[in-house]
Amino acid sequence: MTAELVRGQNHPLPHTRLEIRVSAGHPVIAGATLGDERGRVGGVEWIAHPGSPSLPGIEVSQQAAADHRLAVDLEALPHPVHRVSVLLALPVGVGGPSRFGAVAAPFVAVTGLDGGEIASFTLTGLDRESAVVALELYRRQDSWKVRAIGQGYEGGLAAMLGDQGVERPAELAASILDAVSRGMARSVSAPPPRVPDAERVRHSSPVTASDAAPTLPVAPPPATTAAPGAPGTPVPPATATASASPDASSAPPGGSCGPATGGGISYAHPRRRPAAPEPRPAPPVPVAGDATGWSMEERLYNQVWGMFEDLARATAAYRSACDFAESRLDQELDRALSDPRSRIGGAGDAAREAARARHDELTARAQEALDRDLDQLSAEAEVVEPALPAAFARWDNPVWHAYRVPMEVPMAVRLGDLHLPERTGLRIPMLVRLPLERGLWVDSGRGHSEAANLLDEAELRRLAMDTAVAHAARLLAVYPSGEFTVHVIDPAGSGAASLAPLVEAGVLAGPPAAGAAGVGAVLARLTERVDLVQMAVRAGAPDALPPGMDTAEQLLIVHDFPHGFDDRAVTQLRYLADEGPAVGVHLLMVADREEASAYGPVLDPLWRSLLRITPVADDHLADPWVGHAWTYEPPSIPHGSQVLRTVLAQVADARRQWGR
Repeated sequence: MTAELVRGQNHPLPHTRLEIRVSAGHPVIAGATLGDERGRVGGVEWIAHPGSPSLPGIEVSQQAAADHRLAVDLEALPHPVHRVSVLLALPVGVGGPSRFGAVAAPFVAVTGLDGGEIASFTLTGLDRESAVVALELYRRQDSWKVRAIGQGYEGGLAAMLGDQGVERPAELAASILDAVSRGMARSVSAPPPRVPDAERVRHSSPVTASDAAPTLPVAPPPATTAAPGAPGTPVPPATATASASPDASSAPPGGSCGPATGGGISYAHPRRRPAAPEPRPAPPVPVAGDATGWSMEERLYNQVWGMFEDLARATAAYRSACDFAESRLDQELDRALSDPRSRIGGAGDAAREAARARHDELTARAQEALDRDLDQLSAEAEVVEPALPAAFARWDNPVWHAYRVPMEVPMAVRLGDLHLPERTGLRIPMLVRLPLERGLWVDSGRGHSEAANLLDEAELRRLAMDTAVAHAARLLAVYPSGEFTVHVIDPAGSGAASLAPLVEAGVLAGPPAAGAAGVGAVLARLTERVDLVQMAVRAGAPDALPPGMDTAEQLLIVHDFPHGFDDRAVTQLRYLADEGPAVGVHLLMVADREEASAYGPVLDPLWRSLLRITPVADDHLADPWVGHAWTYEPPSIPHGSQVLRTVLAQVADARRQWGR
């Protein structure tokens, strides 16, 4: 059964040797890019286009045409390749329409070598775009899936290639259009008419030499200067060939070409029985670290981000399918009500019931696909979570019981969890790369959070400071001894209870600064450090820093802002937020933005430069790519657990030994 995809929806691929058929009704350029696990294209040698139509595992047409066939052999792709993006573009400048809105919606189908459709996608909703990413084939846990993308670009081929990460995309786009305009290509015959599923016959026995299609040699990518096996470098397999599919528009040798009943032409052997349909492949068994990377830590990091992307896309496909079902129901109901004949007798009721039945069927299919994807992700999360290192793990993970101060800085640190309302129990770790590229802001205000509105003001402030201390403790724990320093500004001393674990362990650079004088002294010292490091870096003399200067990463926790801050202190704080991260000085603000409104818009750049997190669950983190509002869950320490104090005690002991 063919899966008719909507934008964002995915479908498993039962075969590795495939055809991608494109029917556009008007000449278009077809191409493909190969991407690694993060979707990055390694270079022009990872792009198949009319000027360079062959890559290991992929073959595209050499000219613009209304119909295309792209041959794909997923097993022949270079090992670093995890994604194949199918690109379509109008030959702008060569003649014809300049936007997809002026032509029929392109239709793309993924088929097996027997011609049976696996999945199809109609690229509707395009208007001023002249280039579009139609489909994406991607590998997930040693199995391949197809996803409907439909991402259009008004900037044309150059904008699309640039978004794929290609360097100098305008030059490559110009060369492709030039190749098309010169007609430096072979002719590609149009694919045959789409035959009903009942008339398609899959070979049930090995294909003989007379039935087989010729094997086309595929040119390996141009040699690069990168070392073999380096990240992002495609490594051609020992046999780099891709097989073209049989041309179904011509009869097999000795076969009959007579018309078949039903209007189509059957190319099945008269004595060959149809094979039973292949069962849907079982979902792969989740494995922790099943991603690319040079170390287990990197593989787990990439796997977590892959889970985040899969959850985002699966949910986007489900919401898109539900929106489509609702829109279709409204249109069918409007048509039924606008027909006077349906208002008499039971015709109108029957039409409305049929429309609702179709709506329910579409939403049920979308829910089934979502449940399938989320069940797989939930199973993967259950395997991945216990295998995470301390920097990525929750505070209740047993890895903290065997904690030792690390010798190297990890790739990232966990700031909490993310989830979507479709399945709140499926939590994805929120990992942020180290060193921090921007400061953090723990919002102690109520904002629009329902959970925050259920707490009184004092309790919310205490939770905000507890959250900040947990973040600071984790950062201290994941850095080697002597490579991370924490300062605290607490003008009124109101955060003493929350700060007790840090103070008692002796892991702070000094006692929390109180009063206006203490605030000014800490800010002046850190501002001077930023100035000195900037001057040394710009002069090309990083070793010329004053003797005894602390070169470790610095974290400044600011509590109860703006209490105790004058105009000079506010200016210094903004300077640290803007210039500090580049030279290893980071802010962790604990504040209510509404309380700082007295300063007016002067502080708006400060808030925008910080990553806002909350002490309670809040759906404030926006995902501009798919439009989701992710719910953020702050890190929580199990009630009654001494894990935080135990970890901080080891950090303090390691610092004392390091300082000897």
